[in-house]
Amino acid sequence: MPVEPGTVAPDFTLGNQHGQKITLSDYRGSKNVVVMFYPFAFTGVCTGELCELRDQYVDFVNDDTEVLSISCDPSPTLKVFAEREGFTHHLLADFWPHGKVAQDYGVFLDEKGFATRGTFIIDKQGVVRWAVVNGPGEARDTAAYREALAALA
Repeated sequence: MPVEPGTVAPDFTLGNQHGQKITLSDYRGSKNVVVMFYPFAFTGVCTGELCELRDQYVDFVNDDTEVLSISCDPSPTLKVFAEREGFTHHLLADFWPHGKVAQDYGVFLDEKGFATRGTFIIDKQGVVRWAVVNGPGEARDTAAYREALAALA
């Protein structure tokens, strides 16, 4: 079961595409966080979704909000993916233990070995305020993220 709105978001620390450790709870008290799980780097729908976030960057990465995109890819793969597509937000590797954070959020597909498309908006107190989970081939709508973030203001 995916993490439900109204619950405290499971904390995590993962390496980003540059090998830096990023901890969700470090944003408490300062920023809302969009935690976005996606299946794999370099795949069509995933690339399209992340390019949409890149193109609307100021709506999602600013003084009030941070985006953490998470896949089960290793950090070196995410580094090349970010460089190729011009992504500057954090791409986090949930590589080992394989899919642990995706499992904690209830979006890991055991039979496939990767995370499905789950998005969780976490407020400045660390509470999940909005969530959507789509299947692996079903793109998400960033307009819904924008609306959910506006409701936190």
